[in-house]
Amino acid sequence: MNFLAHIYLSGDNEGITIGNFIADNVKGKKYENFPPDIKKGILLHRAIDSYTDSHEIVKKSTKKLHKNHGHYSGVIVDILYDHFLAKNWKQYHTQPLDLYIDNFYEMLRTNYQILPVRIQRMMPYMISDNWLLSYATVPGISKILDQMSVRVKGKSNMNFAVIELEQYYSEFETEFTAFFEELELHVKNKLREL
Repeated sequence: MNFLAHIYLSGDNEGITIGNFIADNVKGKKYENFPPDIKKGILLHRAIDSYTDSHEIVKKSTKKLHKNHGHYSGVIVDILYDHFLAKNWKQYHTQPLDLYIDNFYEMLRTNYQILPVRIQRMMPYMISDNWLLSYATVPGISKILDQMSVRVKGKSNMNFAVIELEQYYSEFETEFTAFFEELELHVKNKLREL
């Protein structure tokens, strides 16, 4: 899952949300240097990624992309699934998406000092271009995929993945909906464990 799903799946706990958001930038056992709720968020993020990567529905989605995008297919599916979460936000949360995202950006500003340097550098771009809200539209996803393609020096052809998104749109959406229902249940159980 990508940024929006990780943030959403954290629930209302600020520390867990921050931890879940920064987790990709915290390697190995370095998570132990953070306060308890942020630690939980980092471990939750890892559990979400592990569950997602091994799930049959997600594999079905990545298979559609594998021919043109190789091992970047999983990254692309994460982004596409965030699109469907944003697009169908009202089914998942009572707060409007734009307000939810504004509150999250404010949370980042409040916790700036604890964020890894890489996140601190990325944050102004994320907020000014409003990445999370842009997930809700196909043109927004196209722009995100273009930016991702530049980051990996064009090796992934991610910038062309919007073609498959449009071609298999209803299939991706159906797969996301079925998978996300199972993921939410998995996360609830994981949070009890942590």
